[in-house]
Amino acid sequence: MPTRTQVLIPIAIAAIIIGAVGILTLPSDVKLESVEFPRGTIKLDDKTLEVQIADTDSLRARGLMFQNELPYNEGMLFVFDESNTRPMWMLNMQFNLDIIWFDENSNVVAIEKDVPPCRTTIEVVACRENGVSGDNAKYVLEVTSGFVDKFNITENSKMEIISI
Repeated sequence: MPTRTQVLIPIAIAAIIIGAVGILTLPSDVKLESVEFPRGTIKLDDKTLEVQIADTDSLRARGLMFQNELPYNEGMLFVFDESNTRPMWMLNMQFNLDIIWFDENSNVVAIEKDVPPCRTTIEVVACRENGVSGDNAKYVLEVTSGFVDKFNITENSKMEIISI
């Protein structure tokens, strides 16, 4: 019977290899620590937010990675060409998020609160596959954890795009 160490060492090596391959396959502009996102303004119910806009594959993959904070009056809006199931992953995040999915008519289709970052090696390996997801979403809004409760955002909330 193999010992615990004999079992854990190959698992740890596999996790490190998979994590390294995942990082190496990210687009090069995703890996940069400073990325300039287009900016816009949205209104969610009666709360106006300045948003960073992630509307290309590389900007969506980069997301809020490496940012240390996000004030309550800011967010990141992921914009897609068409509605679909939209999983979100928390790789290299520095803080928890509330995530809100919207359909093509800007109606809320899903809300996940207090989504934690992927930090440990095992979490990073599984991060992409185990991210939270919303169906039939064309837009996804990431905001600081606590935003949904603080501003009473519900499934009946509506987003208005002012400028993107």
